[in-house]
Amino acid sequence: MIKKSLFLVLCCIHFFGFTQNSYSEKALTGRGDLELVGKNYKLQKEVLDAFQQMKKAALKDGIKINIVSAYRSFERQKSIWNRKYTSYIKKGYSPEKAIEKIIEYSTIPGTSRHHWGTDIDIIEGGKKHIKNVLNERNFEGDGAYSNLKKWMDNNANTYGFYLVYTNQVNRKGFKFEPWHYTYKPISKPMLKHFLSIDYKKILKNNKLKGIEHFTSQFLNKYKKENILDINPNCFN
Repeated sequence: MIKKSLFLVLCCIHFFGFTQNSYSEKALTGRGDLELVGKNYKLQKEVLDAFQQMKKAALKDGIKINIVSAYRSFERQKSIWNRKYTSYIKKGYSPEKAIEKIIEYSTIPGTSRHHWGTDIDIIEGGKKHIKNVLNERNFEGDGAYSNLKKWMDNNANTYGFYLVYTNQVNRKGFKFEPWHYTYKPISKPMLKHFLSIDYKKILKNNKLKGIEHFTSQFLNKYKKENILDINPNCFN
């Protein structure tokens, strides 16, 4: 009877893609404790499998999807943050203005969706001489990746992937990112668990430039706009 029950559980996992229903604080903030697979980029296995299926389908339609960014650790995100902060300060920005500029596109370390191994930044392969690949102009009109954008608009959801930061007029927080997709079956519950942890406490214990200017008002606004004001379809 026990063997039969175990067999049924394994079958459910295989056919329905059940995932874990709890995540550690470390896993949710990019500090380890997360199983990842992949060579050039790292993702959770279910996410990578779904992406590979989507990539094969796109190739049949003449679209080559390339990932330029996937999982990023807390330390990697911190290095991006500190580099940008230093750069803006050298240009004469005030600390508050530097932080404001950074969070137009980059997250505070510990709060990035890329920490979860569920989110990807993509471009269309085979395009040459494009300097700034993650530029929204490349995905619009007759831009280099416009065909990729059209294909994703029509097909991405079928494979579980959803655009996170849309161009909806009333949306706040991070600017429009037509390249950033999330694998909803896993990222939706991970976001729910993330909201229950005290990430503010984690930030205080790390050497993050400009952190002394993170007021409670700023962090509350950041949570409301940058973390939660995303594509509603990522929640539903």
